[in-house]
Amino acid sequence: MRFLWLTVMLCLSLPVWAGQVRLENIRIWAAPDNTRVVFDISGPVEHKLQELVNPGRVVIDIPDARLVKSPAQPTQADKYLKLVRNGVHNENDLRIVLDLKQKIEVKSFLLPPNQQYGHRLVIDLYDPASREALERVSVNKTPQKARDVVIAIDAGHGGEDPGARGPKGVREKDVVLQIARRLARLVDQEYGMKAVLIREGDYFIPLRNRIEKARAARADLFISIHADAFKDSRVHGSSVYILSQRGASSEAARWLAEQENASDLIGGVSLDVKDDMLASVLLDLSQTASLEASIDVADRVLGGLKRIGKVHKREVQSAGFAVLKSPDIPSLLVETAYISNPVEEKKLLSSSYQDKLARAILTGLRGYFYEHAPDNTLIAMRRVPRKHVIARGDTLSTIAAQYKVSTQKLRDHNGLKTDMIKEGQTLTIPSDS
Repeated sequence: MRFLWLTVMLCLSLPVWAGQVRLENIRIWAAPDNTRVVFDISGPVEHKLQELVNPGRVVIDIPDARLVKSPAQPTQADKYLKLVRNGVHNENDLRIVLDLKQKIEVKSFLLPPNQQYGHRLVIDLYDPASREALERVSVNKTPQKARDVVIAIDAGHGGEDPGARGPKGVREKDVVLQIARRLARLVDQEYGMKAVLIREGDYFIPLRNRIEKARAARADLFISIHADAFKDSRVHGSSVYILSQRGASSEAARWLAEQENASDLIGGVSLDVKDDMLASVLLDLSQTASLEASIDVADRVLGGLKRIGKVHKREVQSAGFAVLKSPDIPSLLVETAYISNPVEEKKLLSSSYQDKLARAILTGLRGYFYEHAPDNTLIAMRRVPRKHVIARGDTLSTIAAQYKVSTQKLRDHNGLKTDMIKEGQTLTIPSDS
């Protein structure tokens, strides 16, 4: 009889269940300065959010909703979230309780479906002190002691935003983080250079915050690492971009810029924040010195990439990437390869190829800062001699043009009687003074 009663009750509940919103999954993304909790839901919902103390917790009530499976739980390393609990409220409403480890600020918003996910309710937990600290940074303060050149390395996408996917399912966010880590290790091994990883794990950072983190670190250069994608899987090669003041340099660059800028929406940044970013960051894109530096270092990085494989565009491209719009930090974006190309997707998974990419990028960075290190840096004070290892296709005149010295001066400095040079030979570059 008891079994029959349960069966009848289940049958009676089916029409109600069909009309209810289903919370199909809960995903947690823990970053150093925030935790994002994402509810995958079957459709748009209204929700009520309350912050309670003693103990600290956030309560989310979703009317006429049911949880399909047990919620995911935070890791011990999560700085803000201790536990996720769920229950029923007012008989038909779903209640989710987020138990907190410390006092936080919280915001929530809904996201419509995109190519990766369906409807989502996003809850952001963050430490107001860390946000205020970023906003208080004075980028005009110059340390008195000799310092390292600071390179901000930004692995694109992350967390809720996987970026592009290869034919075998390789995710852009994963491979670019691996490349960024390799580049950071190489930079830290260089005398007078220090790397700052903008994203250190699998979590999403809004574009504005990436710029803020670079400025908080007083970065001398911002470099964003990505892996390109296109509908034609035969397209391949690396590309280097800087910000264009007048829009994209080509239709392909414009299409790509729109895809990367859409990362904010994919990752879940509300439109009012995006408008605020534009208001605060796009103060002055005509700062000539910053743009000229971007062009110079981007050209050198592209030169390094040319030596390890085919480049998609043989010249530095320009486009309206939002992540490059810091008005005071030279910035470039490197599309390391086409993840949509099966051969390059496989290469991007290779540790040896990742290392080649990182070293090629480092070659460009080193060449630029050996020549243009800020006056108060260790590199500038040490006056490190610049060296160039001759690669296939190099000529004495092209090397001289690259380093902005005369061919005669380059020849005399290296004791060359003719312009004949050979692959693998190392030249010392004279100072331009």
